[in-house]
Amino acid sequence: MEASIRPGELGGPSMEAAPPRVLVVDDEPGLRRALTRLLQANGISVRTADDGAMAMDVLAEEAFDVALVDLMMPRMNGLELLQHIKKRHAGTQVVLMTAFGDVETAVQAVRAGAHHFLTKPFRSNDEVVLAIAKAAEHRRLVDHAAMLERRLEQMQKFGGLIGNSPKMQEVYRLALGVATTASTVLILGESGTGKELTARAIHQHSARSQKPFVPVNCSAIPVDLVESELFGHVKGAFTGATTSRPGLFEVADSGTLFLDEVGDLPPLAQVKLLRALQEAEIKRVGSNETKTVDVRVVAATNVDLKTRINEGRFREDLYYRLNVVAISLPPLRERPEDIPLLAQHFVTKYAERANRPVRTISPAAMEILKAALWKGNVRELENAIEHAVVFCTGESVEPRDLPDTEQPKRDTPVPHVNGDAALGELPFPVAKARALAAFEASYFQGALDRAGGNVSEAARLSGLDRSNFRRAARRAGVKMRDEGG
Repeated sequence: MEASIRPGELGGPSMEAAPPRVLVVDDEPGLRRALTRLLQANGISVRTADDGAMAMDVLAEEAFDVALVDLMMPRMNGLELLQHIKKRHAGTQVVLMTAFGDVETAVQAVRAGAHHFLTKPFRSNDEVVLAIAKAAEHRRLVDHAAMLERRLEQMQKFGGLIGNSPKMQEVYRLALGVATTASTVLILGESGTGKELTARAIHQHSARSQKPFVPVNCSAIPVDLVESELFGHVKGAFTGATTSRPGLFEVADSGTLFLDEVGDLPPLAQVKLLRALQEAEIKRVGSNETKTVDVRVVAATNVDLKTRINEGRFREDLYYRLNVVAISLPPLRERPEDIPLLAQHFVTKYAERANRPVRTISPAAMEILKAALWKGNVRELENAIEHAVVFCTGESVEPRDLPDTEQPKRDTPVPHVNGDAALGELPFPVAKARALAAFEASYFQGALDRAGGNVSEAARLSGLDRSNFRRAARRAGVKMRDEGG
């Protein structure tokens, strides 16, 4: 083993600004020294332990990102130490080392919570460092997800709106400022930006929060029923009116009425809405009796109401009555710094709903999400994450799990690997690890494609025996159909 490891082979000062901390646990002194030299030469902080019992003492003293653990050791074997780590040091990722004959036991350990396993003798230095890099990155992803979840819990204090960007902070400022007043609010924004969520947040922070919040999509109501829906009707007011019925203004009395897509209201309904706002009175269709209502109106639109005024399709006096306080919601493309927070929120939401083990989003997948145009805004992002959770086979969403997203056109090509961030922007060891992982996935998939999906034939073409090919392909994330051959 010592002869096969040459310190410094991979180069690079560190995997991240804060290098991964690794605990190497093995009862062979020569192997411990060799692994220490290799990992330290690649910018990794290393401590060692002679066996599982000593490792428990070291783990009690300090935290580690990864534990590189031998399976067969005296006093406490690798499986027992794995159980201890999962119970007492859940964040620490475990990579097991095992002799070739113990692979089945190692597979069981992975099912019990180990991140990965390596067979001895190791195939190469790259294999060892790549396994540590992936495990450390997974630890960082889990920690980052936990941090995002804590921030999301704080965000719930302002309804369901999510975002820390300056533009969203301005939305919060305006919404909180107007919430405690009785003023009418007009929310402007593209489809999918969260207009109803903003209206609900205003209601929740108002003195009316214990009263009804009544949403209505004005564009979804048939034109001949708009007045009846909003203001109610009496029995016999029109064909089919077999009973008297209150309108949404009465339903929302003492609370908040949210008029979404208010720009689509027909002219007569606009007149009656204006009167309701001015006089705080409504009149049911077919009735001469007026009724006083105490309703706070929040309206929203994704169209330019001033253009509709110029076209004669919207009343100017109603516009100014609605536009006492205007809140403009930014499209998602103008606040990309909020995408990680939103994406993590949706991962947690849909993983819980579908009872899936997905917890995080890989850096490669996150780069794709941050670069997308998101013409459908937050709603489109939510759909993309729901799709990814459905197709994700592990704990972390990868680029292959995402649906196709519209990306901006680049004037100058930038080198990418399977949708990953530009490798030249990453530290060398991280870039090399990701490039190697992408190569393995591409290589094994290509071999299977050439062999028509036949694993034995693909292994022959690759110069590997069948079991090694299957193991390596599975580790690279390549799916294979079960077949003899």
